[in-house]
Amino acid sequence: MRIVAAGAALSTLLPFRAVDSARADDGKKRVVASTGQVGDLARIIGGEHVDVKALMGPGVDPHLFKASEGDIIDLIESDIIMYSGLHLEGGLGEVLEQASKRIAVSQVSDGVPVDQLIQPEDDAFDGNPDPHFWFDPTLWADAAGEAARALGELDPDHATDYLANLEVYTGQLNDLDAYAAEQFGQIPERSRILVTAHDAFGYLGRRYSLDVVGLQGISTATEAGVRDVQNIADLLVANEVRSIFVETSVPQRTIEAVQVASRDRGWEVAIGASLYSDAMGDDGTNEGTYLGMMKYDIDTIVAGLSGETPT
Repeated sequence: MRIVAAGAALSTLLPFRAVDSARADDGKKRVVASTGQVGDLARIIGGEHVDVKALMGPGVDPHLFKASEGDIIDLIESDIIMYSGLHLEGGLGEVLEQASKRIAVSQVSDGVPVDQLIQPEDDAFDGNPDPHFWFDPTLWADAAGEAARALGELDPDHATDYLANLEVYTGQLNDLDAYAAEQFGQIPERSRILVTAHDAFGYLGRRYSLDVVGLQGISTATEAGVRDVQNIADLLVANEVRSIFVETSVPQRTIEAVQVASRDRGWEVAIGASLYSDAMGDDGTNEGTYLGMMKYDIDTIVAGLSGETPT
């Protein structure tokens, strides 16, 4: 009901869209992003020419997010809306559709080649591709290219600056990719099993040869059953996996059942430090940026699967 109401409110208010007279006209383009990752991307590519606000802060699950009245106002007053796409922001679907009629809208996943998207074998995401593509830095570079294209189209006077920022950022993403490959390569092959609360790390697993198992499906709206817990516990015991992981945007209870089932089988598995998946860390911290979030996750996973304490 709230999703429908938000879409209707946006449709009603769009014809009366106006610039807030109290806001200083600094010439910057106002970008409203859906997730923290997309907001970070917009800030990096846009640089000094943009003012960015992300609707979903630390710990917010985009699968379950619902726009508030304040969010609707932010969307209406923006110059461009940027979002991840592939139905990650399910509750914003109608709102974004209405907004696109009057406001520039960019789905950054449009930059990712279709043949590089993961299609779940069990159709767990209603026939749609896995939306967590940012866990492959090379695909996030493709998304950055789409962000640069969209900002350049909106603001052609600074298009060369956006492309220059893209070039620098692509280099940083290539460095991150090399770092991840080196770190994950240190884990013995038998131990490369990443068990998490929900199936958000498929692209990470494909890129760096990890066997990724999520207790819940790709969407956190999916419930895990008793058989899922038992099967994962059997996998952990058979391969002597030392750690399983929770996520900052998913309740820990979803993974504790696996720990108990493993203990019942005589194998003690630790719950490692929380990983960042659908949401990043707090603003002003390393984990509040895409690069910092990814490095934290990489180091945490490698330490946990190696039986070490992350630094």
